[in-house]
Amino acid sequence: MIFYQSELQDFTLLQGDCLHILPTIDDKSINMIFADPPYFLSNDGLTVKNGMVQSVNKGEWDKFSDDNEVYIFTYDWLSQAKRMLADNGTIWMSGTHHNIFTLGRVLSQLNFKILNMITWEKPNPPPNFSCRYFTYSTEWIIWARKNPKIPHYFDYELMKSLNGDKQMKDVWRLPAVSSWEKQFGKHPTQKPLGLLSRIVLASTKANDLVLDPFTGSSTTGIAANLFGRKFIGVDQDSNFLTLSKNRYLGLDEKSRQYFKERVKQQISL
Repeated sequence: MIFYQSELQDFTLLQGDCLHILPTIDDKSINMIFADPPYFLSNDGLTVKNGMVQSVNKGEWDKFSDDNEVYIFTYDWLSQAKRMLADNGTIWMSGTHHNIFTLGRVLSQLNFKILNMITWEKPNPPPNFSCRYFTYSTEWIIWARKNPKIPHYFDYELMKSLNGDKQMKDVWRLPAVSSWEKQFGKHPTQKPLGLLSRIVLASTKANDLVLDPFTGSSTTGIAANLFGRKFIGVDQDSNFLTLSKNRYLGLDEKSRQYFKERVKQQISL
């Protein structure tokens, strides 16, 4: 089950289906969860990437079966997420219209309190080559807390300072993944370090424990580790876990300083 664990035990990778792995994690042990679950976009369609027409298929893990199976899968992993979260813990989940409404429905059924619906605007989205509808340029990120009656942690002052001393809005204009984030390899749905760094800084304290149940290339873990948080990532694919491990091992002192400087440029005005 343990694919890799750092000497300081601040970066742990677990291999397996999250529905099997999550029940083994202690109750109320997690301060924050970020989840980038399957969007179920792999329908044999086409898109444009780097100026070239490519398949939208990401892998078998992103294949759509039917609405009922998607609902059951979502309910099962979110039930485990709620059990693992500390009483004042929060969860962030990314999505598009393909999955975000199912996530919102299940959150309500499990009695989470939705705090925000963040709109992440991408400055350079892929063009819409069919010319039949508006170009997709955003993704949504739901932020919710475990318990409607127990206050959550939010570093309001830091977010305000990053936003030119003004309250930060729920529309974030942040760049997509940069080339310097791919030096150890690529993941088909990799999230930018700036996005995850803002999320980690907004809703956790130093030494908090962060979990990503669909860790992929572990951008969540790199952001958590850069800013002094501990991390657990779960994934089935050994290739993605190897990529995650290599990204962590590449964080020498020089790289950490470089990444922090680049991230700070991305997440502040």
